[in-house]
Amino acid sequence: METWTGTFTGLLLLLLLGQPGAGTGGDTEAVVCTGMACYTAHWGKLSAAEAQNNCSQNGGNLATVKSEEEAQHVQRALAQLLRLEANLTARMGKFWIGLQREKGKCLDPSLPLKGFSWVGGGEDTPYANWYKELRNSCISKRCVSLLLDLSQPLLSSHLPRWSEGPCGSSDSPGNNIEGFVCKFSFKGMCRPLALGGPGQVTYTTPFQTTSSSLEAVPFASVANVACGDGDQDKSQSHYFLCKEKAPDVFDWGSSGPLCVSPKYGCNFNNGGCHQDCFEGGDGSFLCGCRPGFRLLDDLVTCASRNPCSSNPCRGGATCIQGSHGKNYTCHCPQGYQLDASQLGCVDVDECQDSPCAQECVNTPGGFRCECWVGYEPGGLGEGACRDVDECALDPSPCAQGCTNTDGSFYCSCQDGYVLAEEDGTQCQDVDECAGPGESPCDSLCFNTQGSFRCGCLTGWELAPNGVSCTMGLVSLGPPSGPPEEEYKGKKEGSTVAPAAAASPTRGPEGTPRATPTTRRLSLSPDAPVTTDPLEMLAPSGSPGVWKEPSIHHITAASGPQEPAGGDSSVAKQNDEGTDGQKLLLFYILGTVVAILLLLALALGLLVYRKRRAKREEKEEKPQNAADRYSWVPERAEGRATENEYSLTPGTDC
Repeated sequence: METWTGTFTGLLLLLLLGQPGAGTGGDTEAVVCTGMACYTAHWGKLSAAEAQNNCSQNGGNLATVKSEEEAQHVQRALAQLLRLEANLTARMGKFWIGLQREKGKCLDPSLPLKGFSWVGGGEDTPYANWYKELRNSCISKRCVSLLLDLSQPLLSSHLPRWSEGPCGSSDSPGNNIEGFVCKFSFKGMCRPLALGGPGQVTYTTPFQTTSSSLEAVPFASVANVACGDGDQDKSQSHYFLCKEKAPDVFDWGSSGPLCVSPKYGCNFNNGGCHQDCFEGGDGSFLCGCRPGFRLLDDLVTCASRNPCSSNPCRGGATCIQGSHGKNYTCHCPQGYQLDASQLGCVDVDECQDSPCAQECVNTPGGFRCECWVGYEPGGLGEGACRDVDECALDPSPCAQGCTNTDGSFYCSCQDGYVLAEEDGTQCQDVDECAGPGESPCDSLCFNTQGSFRCGCLTGWELAPNGVSCTMGLVSLGPPSGPPEEEYKGKKEGSTVAPAAAASPTRGPEGTPRATPTTRRLSLSPDAPVTTDPLEMLAPSGSPGVWKEPSIHHITAASGPQEPAGGDSSVAKQNDEGTDGQKLLLFYILGTVVAILLLLALALGLLVYRKRRAKREEKEEKPQNAADRYSWVPERAEGRATENEYSLTPGTDC
């Protein structure tokens, strides 16, 4: 809080400058002083920054409105301003106050001030009087103004509402901006001077405002008293200074009533006395006080003999009178303590002593305990918290298994399921048949919800362990009748056949048996089953033995038995696959026979040609030896002898 500490020397200089309007008897400025502050209202189409600069030049700030009482003080200053202006048109006007929100700071709907703060500083206050819902904007600075109808009288029951908007600029101060309100804070106030006769008092405040009708005069103000009926020749002027006489005691330094006149005595303004006025026989009079009060040094003002009568304690503190009636002490309610001045109260932060088991929230005059997430109030002791069993809630937060922990919980899934990655509470089926590792079945694998089932090709039977396949009954010769239809491909579900079927081994007596296994499965019998194209697996045995494939299902020992309809559906699918395999075998055998016929034909042709060649060789025999020779024609005898000297062989020259 700003306080004026001007010295007496500086005020004397102010007196020498002269006071405009002194003794005029009329106020030209709107000012209200009460308590520890003064409020002034001004006309001016300025931006919020320019208005703040105007206030700060005189030692103040744009006005705060932290309570309903302060809102009434500001309204009174605005009412004075409107009375000074004549012929106001009917329109809505706005006046800047010191409530602003900086750029980048967003709206906070949970707070009364919605994220705004006072220019002069201070904590978030509970009082607010917003005109309408605020815009949630963070990209620009926002300022608050008071909205009022300039043509209507201001009523104490209808305080000006708050309107927020852009802070304006020098070129564009803002829509409907008419002026601003300033606030000046002081360390104390003096009582207005009382006149015992005709005269005029003009006060000049430290923030350069003049007025003759202040309810309280701020510290370091100057009073110009002009006594008389208005005749300049007979009037007398006196100057007084409001100064601090003792701690928290402010006085003008004058003795007795001012401008007293025997003509009027106690009849004019009660002689200027605070309480009682006693006249003498010669026209003089004295001031007195009622029982329980005492006359102060100015011989005019009365003060209670109880030092607490002036309410020296602030901020909720209670004044306690001393034993001799002169001293007093201030006491604070529970949850508060005295401030540095020993006159006001400030909140005590009880959370510094860690009174709560988990979370402590300080409040004005007290505190409250809160529990962390996953806990609730309860248990032994104040502020104790107990764990919340989330798994006992209905519905449960987990799809399958739920395990409660201290302050939290975690979910789990049954065999054949894994936790989904979304939120860790849902479970999804694991396709054991399509896993990255080896198939859990030795032959066919059928995935089900939460489990899987194993099956075998025709001619094989499922072993008791539910995983392996053993050699079943076989029939000699090809199957009778044509295949019904070709294999149709995949249906719904997931079926996986291993790359190679399990090879059965034969026991000592030649009977087939399956390789034993120790695998244990958790199976569900009520899932849909489809088959992929089956591989024809021929177990080791005598050639020419045909085995019709069949599929067998595993039934979980702990679950219900598989309905008969499921086996008939799988058997039908196996019959279709068997017909296709038979047809494929017929095509292969036909191709082999054709190739063998071609090879036999080629071999017979080769033998025939060799025999024919030998027969022809025997039939061709020579008649004489000359038949085996060929005769060469003789050389001509008349041919001239070649010239051995010829340059060109074969020519004579």
